[in-house]
Amino acid sequence: MRITTVGLDADDTLWHNETLFRLTHARFLALLEPHADEAALQSRLAEAEQRNLRLYGYGVKGFTLSMIETAIEITHGDVPVRVIREILAAGREMLTEPVEPLPGVETALAQLSEKYRLVLITKGDLLHQEQKLAASGLGDLFAAVEIVSEKDRGAYERVFSRHGTGAAEAVMAGNSVKSDIIPALEAGAWAALIPYPLVWAHEAATAPKDHPRYRELASLADLPGWLDTLA
Repeated sequence: MRITTVGLDADDTLWHNETLFRLTHARFLALLEPHADEAALQSRLAEAEQRNLRLYGYGVKGFTLSMIETAIEITHGDVPVRVIREILAAGREMLTEPVEPLPGVETALAQLSEKYRLVLITKGDLLHQEQKLAASGLGDLFAAVEIVSEKDRGAYERVFSRHGTGAAEAVMAGNSVKSDIIPALEAGAWAALIPYPLVWAHEAATAPKDHPRYRELASLADLPGWLDTLA
């Protein structure tokens, strides 16, 4: 089996992301605590996020707008200005949070780049994702960067054809079963799950453990070794 191209997810695969969302989520709950109980807030925010994905896409900006929308709904339009300011401040802090690669990532990417064409395939706000990649110091290791609105079968087919020799000779590695694993396998690629302790509810899915082209690895550091076995 020949592998020419390795696709890699960004958030929670190369650097922390969901942790920041969880911290901001907790901050939001504390701000709105006087107006509704935690369960109601959690439910309304999740509904707003899901509803707004098709409008705002993935990322911090959409999340911030969903928090503001939820605050207005919960308070029936009487949300204090102070709360709106706090939500906007939280969003800005997320956008300017320092980016540091997860342990072992830089070494693993350097090893992979010696043998394969590396393509960053991620969702989210275009500007923010570009900023995070630049801040990470990992940009030079990638042959191409694709920031897509959705990770589905068609997206992987297009990306691996555009930047490689097709999905059949490509591997996708990431932390999301829903976005990084299942659609990549549907496109005909191999797929490696790199687990992260936290998973956004929207990205939850059952791993296809019996699929012949799927493997769960302990960390990104194990990816070069697994690819050697495929060769």
